Amino acid sequence: MLMEAKQVPTRNKSVYQPTQEGLIFPQEPVFASVAEERRHRKERLAAACRLFDKHGFSFGFGGHLTVRDPEHPDLFWTNPMAVPWSMVKTSMLVLVDHKGKVVEGDYAINQAGYVLHSAIHEHNPEIIASCHAHTVHGGAWAAFGRPLSPVTQDACMFYGDHAVLGDGAGKVPVAQESGHPVARAFETNKAIIHQNHGLLVASRHSIDDACWHFIALDHCCRMQLMMEAVKEIRPKEIDPKFAAYSREHLGNEFIGWLHFQTLFAEVSHRQPDLFD
Repeated sequence: MLMEAKQVPTRNKSVYQPTQEGLIFPQEPVFASVAEERRHRKERLAAACRLFDKHGFSFGFGGHLTVRDPEHPDLFWTNPMAVPWSMVKTSMLVLVDHKGKVVEGDYAINQAGYVLHSAIHEHNPEIIASCHAHTVHGGAWAAFGRPLSPVTQDACMFYGDHAVLGDGAGKVPVAQESGHPVARAFETNKAIIHQNHGLLVASRHSIDDACWHFIALDHCCRMQLMMEAVKEIRPKEIDPKFAAYSREHLGNEFIGWLHFQTLFAEVSHRQPDLFD
């Protein structure tokens, strides 16, 4: 189910796009109807759940992914409560409003997930998708209450585009107001390190982009923890202008979407039941 095209756009979004015509390269989808776009978003959401399992992000029923409905922007789709990431199918996804009412679907929703994600979507109407999971490396790094250091090219994806949030640190966000500080933090950032809690990522482009950048953020947290364990020598920080340059070319939403296509190709091939 790879998206292939022989036409190279006249105006490239990235240096990674080929300039030579006639080559197969993923193209962002164009939809003939709202129903087609909804199906696309739901399939990518289900695939993102499977990828969270593949990357070891499972932790009981903890964690939640959401994507805004293309026709009804006040509603969002999310994964079902207490269904493992590895078993989520497109047909299981739940449509919910900002008050926590299930509009479509058979499953209950995660209350903490609803509080966080409804606030993110309601406060930031341009945000399409958001991700959160209780990951080992993300949770461990969040306990430090520190941002990522620009010491690797990968970490530069988040340079100037992530924040550490101390409000409600370590408190389970089940109260309605709990999601508000997180929602405000996403006004100017794509990623949040919630102190003593974990990682959250949002995208104004797609669930594809949000999923990839969540995986990348946890990856960067793992590297940072490994570097912190070496006491004899400290990593050298990247020059700010180079870090900003890398952020522009490696951390933009198109690149996030493009990375996801690689992961989607594999998971859709190996686990086609996710489309059921």
